[in-house]
Amino acid sequence: MAAEKRPDDAPGLSMLTEGVPTLPPDATHEEREAHWRKHVYQGDRMPQLTFRAVAMGGVLGMLMSASNLYTALKVGWLFGVAITACVMSYVIWNLVRAFSGGRVSKMSILENACMASTASAAGYSTGATMATMFGALLILKGEKAGVNLKTWDVMPVSAVTLFVLCTAALGVFVAVPTKRQMINVENLPFPSGIAAAETLRSLYSEGREAMQKAYSLIIALLAGVVIGIINTGEGTLAFLDRAMNAIKATIFDIRLPELVPEAGLFRVAQDGRIADRGGLQLPGFGFEPSGLLIAAGMIVGLRVSITMIAGSCLLYFVVGPWLIGLDGAAGFEPNIQSVVSPLDPELVRSIKTNGGGQVFQIVHWSLWGGTALMVFSSLAAVALQWRTVGRAFSGIFQKSSPAPGRGADSVEVPVGWLVGGLVPISIGMILVQWLAFDIAPWLGVIAIAMAFVLSMVASRATGETDTTPMGAMGKVMQLLFGVLSPGNVVHNLASAGVAANSASASADLLTDMKTGYLLGANPRRQFIAQFIGVFFGTLAIVPAWYLMVPDKAALEKYPLPSTQQWVAVARLLTEGVHNLPVSARWAILIGALLGVAMPLAERALPRGARKFFPSAMGLGLSWIMPFANSLAFAIGAILAWMWSIASRKAAEKYTIPVSSGLIAGEGMIKAILAMTATVVDLTAAKP
Repeated sequence: MAAEKRPDDAPGLSMLTEGVPTLPPDATHEEREAHWRKHVYQGDRMPQLTFRAVAMGGVLGMLMSASNLYTALKVGWLFGVAITACVMSYVIWNLVRAFSGGRVSKMSILENACMASTASAAGYSTGATMATMFGALLILKGEKAGVNLKTWDVMPVSAVTLFVLCTAALGVFVAVPTKRQMINVENLPFPSGIAAAETLRSLYSEGREAMQKAYSLIIALLAGVVIGIINTGEGTLAFLDRAMNAIKATIFDIRLPELVPEAGLFRVAQDGRIADRGGLQLPGFGFEPSGLLIAAGMIVGLRVSITMIAGSCLLYFVVGPWLIGLDGAAGFEPNIQSVVSPLDPELVRSIKTNGGGQVFQIVHWSLWGGTALMVFSSLAAVALQWRTVGRAFSGIFQKSSPAPGRGADSVEVPVGWLVGGLVPISIGMILVQWLAFDIAPWLGVIAIAMAFVLSMVASRATGETDTTPMGAMGKVMQLLFGVLSPGNVVHNLASAGVAANSASASADLLTDMKTGYLLGANPRRQFIAQFIGVFFGTLAIVPAWYLMVPDKAALEKYPLPSTQQWVAVARLLTEGVHNLPVSARWAILIGALLGVAMPLAERALPRGARKFFPSAMGLGLSWIMPFANSLAFAIGAILAWMWSIASRKAAEKYTIPVSSGLIAGEGMIKAILAMTATVVDLTAAKP
């Protein structure tokens, strides 16, 4: 549990408010707000909500939304875009000024903060559930239909657009009543918000170290673009293949293989024995040369990444081959896709095959245990933060909430905006759920009410720990609708999407508001920038989704760790466990028990020893991701650790900028290439 923090001792606050008189510890809330208004507020002294700031944030956010969509499909993570956008905006605008001969004025620090709010809403908030909820719908409906469904046949573009827009806007407005309590009064850390404020302060001080960080991020971003191009599989785009072949003929082959070794580290025979030849393939069982995956490991760190590779080794070297051997002994004929044993019709194969019976799909079995572990560990972590949950509600209604003050009310988002926004958005959300997903209006009202509650919980968790429990919020809704609408997988997924997307947008707004609070920005203008960003994000993420994932087959080319979680939970709640092999039921039980036990055991350890305890989330992910992903994460984490050993100062200075640049660069170019390939295919298909 995070230690209680007084409003005047939040981390980073003293650094960002040098020269500001210190408030006495017993200052009232009104005095604190008046003090901030007098000594920190800069919103009326410099430009903030300008066309160029919003336009820059919108463009960068649209690019980052495509990048985040790719990373969500690839590794199941969404990476914050605010700091990356701040650095990119600063560098780009300086180049614009240089090319203009200084005729273009410098963008103020508050303009850049406003830009970051727009970019963050566009690049992070709107696409939180695109890959998970709509991906899960495509998988489940495609399996039921037994054909390769087109994405637009599962859900029309208009419904997806309205759903994304309404859920993100709902989250933005839900954050309004909690902002003053969580930021002005309690001054919750929101560490990413502090980091963004520190980044902007450093950039605008024009110190040498700040500029080195900025340009290292840009260089890493360009490197990520190059890596993303040269590790693109042959046959994706004809013009790219021609360019690669020309380079190969004149210089050397620069194309990176999709997997090293190409056929995997080893094969597994029907009896479970490991062999280099003669067995069936295990997909993704090797090293994938990807800067994005290695960079993600650098950010995630040793604890999670080492747990991931350990869990993946356990699955691929021990549990998987053992189950394959049991299947063989039970009478399943080799090299065919039989599901039921000819010796025992009641027995169901644990590890199924595809590709004409030549590929063992270990992850299709292991995702049940991994999903159970992640779901129950997320819920246990939220339960352990019961004080945080309690404060999420008491903070709004307690008598100590800030009373109206002359200074604060003139710049804070008024309650009238909350009412004026929530009423039409809620009506729109109910209509979208009813018309697009056949969710009865009374169930739609419950979904919105729960989204309001869960968004407050998620925002409080983000403020205290810098971790937004989006997945846990979605799972709570899935569990609730498993009771309210049993057997309906569409209702189950859509309701979870409402909760997860709203929680993401709400927590993201408050993180950006923390940045603005430390820099003295006008909250109303920052709120408007964030709201505008929702439209930019929707405009980008919806076509990006349909172009990157034109059908079920295109979706299943990605690892889909988070999407498979949603699929597994929806199946479990709507179909029951009786259709699963017995081994998968045991995996669910063991995963659930570990999911509860691991957070409890971690909490019982001394604080200094917790960093050595295995990560429940990492262990769960290792049974949902291919081995190649876990290996790349571990390589990245070890490289970052070795860098810190060799030069701690350089590692602290460059690890995050370089990692962020690699992720953004490779994610963006991969998304652009995937969309281009779809456009080319659609154009070629026309008579």
